[in-house]
Amino acid sequence: MVTETLLKVNPMDLLADRVKALSESQTLAMTQKSRELKAQGIDVINLSIGEPDFTVPQHIKEAAKKAIDDNYSYYPPVAGYEDLRKAIVAKFKRDNNLEFKTEQIVVSNGAKHSIMNVILSLVNAGDEVIIPAPYWVSYIEMIRLARGKAVVIDSSIENDFKVTPEQIENAITEKTKIFLYSSPSNPTGSLYTKDELKAFAQVFARHKQVMVVSDEIYEHINFVGHHESIAQFDEIKDQVVVVNGVSKGYAMPGYRIGYLAAPSWLAKAIIKIQGQMTSSPSSIAQMAALAGLVNDNSTIYAMRDVFKHRRDLILSLLKEVPDMKTNVPEGAFYVFADIRSYIGRTNGDITIHDDNELCLYLLNDAHVALVGGSAFGAPGYIRFSYATSDENIIESVKRIKASLGKLF
Repeated sequence: MVTETLLKVNPMDLLADRVKALSESQTLAMTQKSRELKAQGIDVINLSIGEPDFTVPQHIKEAAKKAIDDNYSYYPPVAGYEDLRKAIVAKFKRDNNLEFKTEQIVVSNGAKHSIMNVILSLVNAGDEVIIPAPYWVSYIEMIRLARGKAVVIDSSIENDFKVTPEQIENAITEKTKIFLYSSPSNPTGSLYTKDELKAFAQVFARHKQVMVVSDEIYEHINFVGHHESIAQFDEIKDQVVVVNGVSKGYAMPGYRIGYLAAPSWLAKAIIKIQGQMTSSPSSIAQMAALAGLVNDNSTIYAMRDVFKHRRDLILSLLKEVPDMKTNVPEGAFYVFADIRSYIGRTNGDITIHDDNELCLYLLNDAHVALVGGSAFGAPGYIRFSYATSDENIIESVKRIKASLGKLF
């Protein structure tokens, strides 16, 4: 009798509301679609994923191997090995002139995990988190998981996808808990200058209840000079959480090592949450990350210079695509192109109604995988990732130009 009753249950009804409310990552979804086409023998060029195409520097590989030989196979402390936390403190001082103590550092399973830890530690149901758009796709869903409310501030290509202090001030309410942003930005490649960040800091200094979460994972892919962190301003030092990691700058996305620096009271809360969810990251990956952080930045700068070359290459090619508008991103490895003029066009069989449909059209016709701006809170744009070879960049833009030429 019980078995008969269970057979009548729709499994989807058993899922928690938080899962039903959650959206799939559009970047990962597009990557999966491109893999499916490749499995059918179709030559797809994937410009949808934010993953460096470089291999891990040799000295980091050797450190991982040595960690295995040295039997780093036991549970590490939840917040990460002390040596790694000390190296992170030294990195902040060396690269950013920021002073932290090891007790303020928490090492997690990627920068994404670090951000989720912060949100879960601070956000109650109904609390507001301000996010400038375009934003990284996961920010919204992380806030939704914590039952918070995302308050989005819009920007556009005309102002290099940057928001103003006035916009932030106007968005803050008594329910505001966090301001969350990335610089350099995913998906736009824009970055904030020291003066721009100082103006932000002056706003937050008037609103001590607001924590600032600064996602700096693309710190080392900066084409215009020294990276600037909002944590440098004393008036808000106790309100800032700096998030970083080794995935982008060190080409170590699969090692899953992120870290953050936070006020001690918040770091303790994050350790409590992480201790009940995942405990520490991989012991082997931590020792590999340590080798990267204590070494000089020469391998990082070499990769950065290649990315700058690729940025210049893809921008020069996209200029030849009619009715597509681009700006000049100053960091990361993305171009966020304005394709609003293509909305409403048709090839006679299908009509393009939005950026997502344009991406699907380009995937099926040009066999190039891209992500629509709607996934980043900016309809009418598409994101190009140029973390790929010159050959792929040249061929993909050639295909895209030809496919867009079929629309009228």
